[in-house]
Amino acid sequence: MICKDMLVLELASVLAGPSVGQFFAELGARVIKVENAATQGDVTRRWKLKSEPTETDTPAYFCAANWGKESLPLNLGEQQDLEQLYSLVAQADIVIASYKPGDAEKLKVDYKTLQPINPKLIYGHLTGYGADDARAGYDAVVQAESGFMYLNGEPNGEPTKMPVALMDILAAHQLKEGILVAMVQRERTGQGQYVQTSLIQASVAALANQATSWLVAGQNPERMGSEHPSIVPYGSVYTSKDNKQLVLAIGDDRQFERLCKVLGKPELAHDAKYKTNYNRVQNRQELQLLLRDLISNHTQHELLQQLHAQHVPAGAVNTVADVFETPQAQQMLLQHGQAKPGVRQVAFSIGSENPLQLSPPPAYNSKK
Repeated sequence: MICKDMLVLELASVLAGPSVGQFFAELGARVIKVENAATQGDVTRRWKLKSEPTETDTPAYFCAANWGKESLPLNLGEQQDLEQLYSLVAQADIVIASYKPGDAEKLKVDYKTLQPINPKLIYGHLTGYGADDARAGYDAVVQAESGFMYLNGEPNGEPTKMPVALMDILAAHQLKEGILVAMVQRERTGQGQYVQTSLIQASVAALANQATSWLVAGQNPERMGSEHPSIVPYGSVYTSKDNKQLVLAIGDDRQFERLCKVLGKPELAHDAKYKTNYNRVQNRQELQLLLRDLISNHTQHELLQQLHAQHVPAGAVNTVADVFETPQAQQMLLQHGQAKPGVRQVAFSIGSENPLQLSPPPAYNSKK
């Protein structure tokens, strides 16, 4: 267990902070989820699907990021509860917080207050917009403000929110990385430190090539559906003879040549209009019409088998239910007794260590 004997205090709710907490739980840390007793715990305990029973306090959303934790309801506005937290801080390695700027100070759980209690403490703080903007961060709003929603959707359609809280996930990854770097530094110096990131910073960092399309090339990216601005065919969805969908991701000209051969049109790869990726980008619409027609003559399974045999990047468009039929997704499942499965936050392996068997997401216990 990489993080055996570590204590992590999670003063965070919803998805971003709790997913960092579960990450450390999966690595062997003891993670105590400190929940707000004044509001009956993490708000996601009340975010339920239409199909979920009203009496459950561990609905699907809550289960997305709370495996392997202990729940400790505290009202930090009460001195007795605050002292209980401070006693845990003295033993802790990491605190994960998601207070908007100023709130941690009001509750007396900010880094400056906790650091004298434990100089080795690493305090990871997630905000919506950084230390100088007191707005609370909500994923859907940050998706809009960071350009992701504008870029997502069909060319003639409306800006579209992505179906997962991706800004939360991106910010969680940034915070994990910052905490891990701080842990390395603590090994060298013996001192903890404050690590801060925000949803908006993580989102802007993740714009990647779309950002540099503007910054370097002066081209303000537009919605393109599943198309890629500088690679063709890449990300496009095609419909097969048996009315199933698949995606191609042709990254170089050799792959395109093999694709054309599998489709029974090898001459297409030597046509001056399509021979190079640059040419294919220039003649995108005409080429896509040809590919859609050719792919419609094949069944999905048969075509994918041939493409994979020729090392042509392609895959089926799966439902979430389909995904969990694959062996790779099965390896990512968290299992415990009669509890419904969960999904791991740790998607890497180190050496020969086997993944830990975690306890399921904790119920809310109003009695301390």
